[in-house]
Formats: sequence, C-alpha cells, structure tokens
Amino acid sequence: MRSATASAHPNIALAKYWGKCPGSANVPAVPSLSVTLSGMSTTTTVSFDDTLLHDELVINDARMGGRSLARASALLDVVRAEANMTARSARIVSKNDFPTASGLASSASGFAALALAAVRAAGLDWSLSQVSDLARRSSASAARSLFGGFVELDGGEGGEGGVACARPIASPDSIDLRVLVCVTAEGAKSISSTCGMRMTQETSPYYDAWLVHARRLFVQIRSDLLAGDFHAVGEGAEKSALGMHACAMAAGIVYVTGATLAALAEVRAMRAEGIDAYATIDAGPHLKCLTTSRSMHDAKERLLRVPGVLRIVETLPGEGACITQESLGQESPAQGKPGR
Repeated sequence: MRSATASAHPNIALAKYWGKCPGSANVPAVPSLSVTLSGMSTTTTVSFDDTLLHDELVINDARMGGRSLARASALLDVVRAEANMTARSARIVSKNDFPTASGLASSASGFAALALAAVRAAGLDWSLSQVSDLARRSSASAARSLFGGFVELDGGEGGEGGVACARPIASPDSIDLRVLVCVTAEGAKSISSTCGMRMTQETSPYYDAWLVHARRLFVQIRSDLLAGDFHAVGEGAEKSALGMHACAMAAGIVYVTGATLAALAEVRAMRAEGIDAYATIDAGPHLKCLTTSRSMHDAKERLLRVPGVLRIVETLPGEGACITQESLGQESPAQGKPGR
C-alpha cells in the first residue's frame, strides 16, 4: 500500500468566472482572481492498494458512488497512467470541516487535496503547477486552492486541449483582509455549479454581456489588489458577484435566499455607516463579508443578528495545499513521465 494525506483550503473568487469554454478541457470562459482562506479545510487521504477491486470514495464518513466517484476516479486514472501503475485501485477518505456542496468551495479544496495526495502517494515528483493543472481538470476553482494568498486563473483560451494555469500573484498578508463567511444553510445546494453554469450559458440573455463585464472587472480588481487598495477590491468583488448572479438568475438559476439578501442589505448598511464591509456570493446561499481587522468585530456582531444567518466562520488569507502524512511502503518512488 502507498498512501498520502493532504490538506487544502477553499478559496473564494473576488473576480469571478461563470461559464466554461467549448470543449472538454474544463477551461473557464474568463480569467478569475481568488483568495485562499484559512479557517476552513479539507483533509484527504489517498491509499493505492492492490487488494481493492475498484476505487472507493468516502466523504465525511459517507460512502459515495455515482458522479462523485467517477470524477475522483478520472483524476486517479491520470495519475495512474503517469506513474505507470497497472492495477492499483485506491481508497479515498476525505473530510471537510465546513458544509459540503453548498456553495463554500468544497469542490475546490476537495479536488486540490485529492490531486496533491494522489500525486504524492503515486510517488510522482510533480511541481505544484502540475498538480494544480491536474486538479483543474476536475474542478476549475481547485487549481487556485493549491496556492496560498491571492491567486489568478487563466480563462478564455479553451477548447480541446486547452490550458488554463493558476498562479499566485500576492502573498496572504499583502492586504488587510478578513472574510466573514455567513453560513445560511447546512445542506447541499439544489443546483450544482456545473449545471448552473451550463444552463446560464445556454439560456441567459445576459451571458455575452457578463463575459465582457467579467473580463473588465478581473483587470481592475487585479490592479487594485496589487496597489493594496482594500476598498477598491471590495467594490469590484461585490460588482463581480452581483453581475454573476444577475446573469444566472436570468436563466432561472437562483442560489440566493432571503437570508442571503438580508445579509447583503446589512453589509451595505454597515458600509454607509463607515464600517469596512463588502459582499461576495458564490454559487450558493452563503454571503461572505469582506472586511478589515479594524472592522471585523463590529461586522461580525451585526451579521450575527441577521435573521437566517446560522453562524459565522472567521477566515483570512491563508496558505496553499500541503502534505501532512505519507507512507510509500517498501517500493522505490515511481518516476512517472516527464513533467508537463
């Protein structure tokens, strides 16, 4: 048996993508910029074991099958081919310390941790960029969770064989940023991000306008981040989130709830009163309040009083994915094929 355990954090996009390029390469339609968050994490162990008849997947103590297992096995198939493994099935055991499949980027941290653990368990000596590219094939946002701090992901040049690289552009402490995650539901969301994106691309009358808007916001938010301007970054991030959801809503894809909108109203009220507070919302009902160390306490107290906010997770920019344990048995590490 060869095994490795990796830990990864979710990320939230400040400049969002929503939609994919044509083809099977899983390339976002536009570039995006995210921040990797400490305070929430996924821990995943991959064990290659010749005694197994097929791959097994356990998430939060529940055995998974169907599409979840198929996506994990597809990632492992790439690793097995690169490491010249002929018959090694794997057992994957993963745990999230935050709600799963609910719009809190559990797929990003999940596939980032899975990719890193699988590559290491197979004995492949890959760079973090190679692991990031592997994770992107399964979940585009997972490419960003391999890195810490603020990370950009290419988009817009897809198609068959397309490549979209993720790269860190600023360290976790490059800007005074705190993120208050307002959890408004504990269960899984009813529409997956993949399905929501596809339906938006196919039916939203605003999709083409969103692509233009998203690219412009990415350029501006990136510039504001590198300039260290919290308020400009917050303003751009809020515009990006609202533009994404407006485009999706026009296709009948609604992730926000009454609690989401109530929290958004509170964020705007706080900002009018001089509290550092901006909002971003991913494909789910949870609002994330972007604030500063100066305003974090006041913002948290106010948001906890919003009806429908169940709890708040305090986070801040954190580090990238890492290996926490490995056991490669008695075999010498597989060399695999040359790095891509």
